[in-house]
Amino acid sequence: MKFSKLARPWARAFQRSLKAALKAPRKAALKPARVRPKSTLVPLGGTGTWLPGVAVGATGARRYRLYIPPGRKLGERLPLLVMLHGCGQDAQAFADSTRMNALARQQRFIVLYPEQDRLANPQGCWNWFDTGSGRAQREATSILAAIDQVCLLHGADAARVAVAGLSAGASMAALLATRHPERFCAVAMHSGVPTGTAHSTLTALGAMRGRRPTAALAEAPAGSAGLPPLLVIHGLADHVVAPANGEAAVRVWAEAAGAHSQPRRFVQRGKRYPVAITDYREGRRLCATLVEVAALGHAWSGGAARQAFSDAKGPDASRMVWAFVRQALVD
Repeated sequence: MKFSKLARPWARAFQRSLKAALKAPRKAALKPARVRPKSTLVPLGGTGTWLPGVAVGATGARRYRLYIPPGRKLGERLPLLVMLHGCGQDAQAFADSTRMNALARQQRFIVLYPEQDRLANPQGCWNWFDTGSGRAQREATSILAAIDQVCLLHGADAARVAVAGLSAGASMAALLATRHPERFCAVAMHSGVPTGTAHSTLTALGAMRGRRPTAALAEAPAGSAGLPPLLVIHGLADHVVAPANGEAAVRVWAEAAGAHSQPRRFVQRGKRYPVAITDYREGRRLCATLVEVAALGHAWSGGAARQAFSDAKGPDASRMVWAFVRQALVD
């Protein structure tokens, strides 16, 4: 808390100087922003701690939000889940939509929500696609700086860190895990594009629509020998990021690990959308899982009602993500 209070004035000064230095507008974002309802999620007191923070990395200062569950003992280290929001969202909106903080309170883990700066992308998208200029890699390094800060100052366990994201956040999560596989125990992509399929805004648009060169599907991610297990959740009615991207992501991951697909199984609970689940294993080791959700569009499955990019009718993606991460911690 003390660090964030001290850092806030510096961060504002940094933003003002950066605005003054800008002489040309950034490239247009991939998707227009949507107006979201006013946030109602403010976990305080007995429900946990909701902290603002600022970390400084290769791209300058980046704000974040941090949730710490109540009752943490002195010196206790808890697992850390890094949640990367999509376009048109910020840290608060993503926390509201996914309700991951409530799950973290029950299961006792810390949640970090790094936030993209609107000067870096006017619609708040992570620039996962801009690998040609190196901007994507620099943003990834800034997220790592936030992770390091949280581990140092707030009791997160650096040996038990997982990363998940939605849309552009999902693609950035994959980039982080492929470039720095030793830093993560698991990665989850919800409605994202697989790594290595774009290097600019133009190629990103094609990749989102499912148009990728054949060679890209066979391209093994960097550091593939030690890739963490991957969970992919994708809606079959997604008209923003083509559903084919979900299957492509797990296939690239599985091929890099030498894993093979297992028989597909179908699950439906109550009136929630049905899902098809395919695991990819190398021997007994689970390398990747694909969850295809029928009737789900470009939204967080099972998210809070009346939130942008959130569909309450889908199965609970937040619980799926944490169950996958928890299993990875055991394995």
